[in-house]
Amino acid sequence: MIMLCRFTVLHLLCDPNTQYKCKTSSTCLCVFQTGDCLFALRCHTQQITAMTSYTFIRGGNAHTALLTASSDRTLSLWDPDSGNRVQNISDLQSSVKCLLVLVRLDVWLSGGNELCVWNRDFELQCKTVHHSDAGISAMVELPKNFIAAAMDKEIVIFKLNLSGSDIAVMAMRHLADHQDTIHSLIHINDGLFASGSHIGELIIWDSVDWTIQSYEHILWEEPARDSQSEFRLNPQKQIERSIQHMSSDGEYIVAAVGSGLYVYNVLTKSVVAYRRIAHDSNVLHTVLQQDGRLMSCSEDGSVRMWELQDLPLPAEPASSGFFGMFGTFGRSSKQTGPPAKKIPEVPGLRSLELIGDLIGHSGAVQMFLSFKEKGLVTCSTDHLLIIWKDGELQSQLRSLAVFQKLEENQEL
Repeated sequence: MIMLCRFTVLHLLCDPNTQYKCKTSSTCLCVFQTGDCLFALRCHTQQITAMTSYTFIRGGNAHTALLTASSDRTLSLWDPDSGNRVQNISDLQSSVKCLLVLVRLDVWLSGGNELCVWNRDFELQCKTVHHSDAGISAMVELPKNFIAAAMDKEIVIFKLNLSGSDIAVMAMRHLADHQDTIHSLIHINDGLFASGSHIGELIIWDSVDWTIQSYEHILWEEPARDSQSEFRLNPQKQIERSIQHMSSDGEYIVAAVGSGLYVYNVLTKSVVAYRRIAHDSNVLHTVLQQDGRLMSCSEDGSVRMWELQDLPLPAEPASSGFFGMFGTFGRSSKQTGPPAKKIPEVPGLRSLELIGDLIGHSGAVQMFLSFKEKGLVTCSTDHLLIIWKDGELQSQLRSLAVFQKLEENQEL
């Protein structure tokens, strides 16, 4: 099922309540099962930069709304059932780059050059102003009313102080361990969160005391002699090593690094699998599923499905091919010191095998949204939003529907 959205570049998707999906810059609300566009939510004059769902209780009933932010320095709240814009705020001091809903506190946050806290009625509760040109690019919720926000090379820890109906926000600590701009900041589990930078730094943080639990540096060229723990490859030329996107299931992290994929075990603090060239161009979005599979989409217009598989025994000749795929761990063999560890000796290491490829877009696939067994939605710079469904499952469902219809008509 293909939907054409003219004069827009699609780069965000949101799942307000597992029934709808949304697309930007000009936002449309669609029914997943049929692909029909219910409403065209047109109000922003520039690109939508952030979008999320917001569920709250009012009058004893749960209501789900859609929050959108744009480069035009506006914020909008939408009713997905009617398509109406419920609230709108304009003339913000800066463009909002990210949104974060704190369900427990019944508030939501917007991040740009300033961090703002809003209630369900779109009333500003408090804000803190920053003078950095980069502003806040990503946020994650931490325990005990703390927030981690990525600002250029730093992660700033904010504290939300509640006193009755009043809320105040203040910066508590600046984590300046990254050497370059932070591109990705994600929640792993209740005790950990992770950040990834432009030069391939992956840092795992403790969510309570904000200390570094693990540091990995993904290098594509010869590392410096005094470098830290590294996972490196040896191509003939330098390849993009920026971490564009990360996702986690609580145990593993998959990072989009240039055109490759990097899978890391949070519990053992070790590399699980790596595919240096997973796509022909940069990987833009990833999702790690619970069944040991993951998905990725790229600037090359494809969406690919991968599976973690056990490696052959170390004694088998195939191990040399494995080295060609994954490279080596540790320091370069040319430098002095202990020898690099051979890959078959690394416990828990697996291969990342391609099991499926979705080709349908003619432009970069910016993002996808999985509805599990119901299917998948992809959005692209080609102005198309495509719904993909499992052909075998759909065939089984159609056959089942036919038999049920025959039984109803007493013809079977």
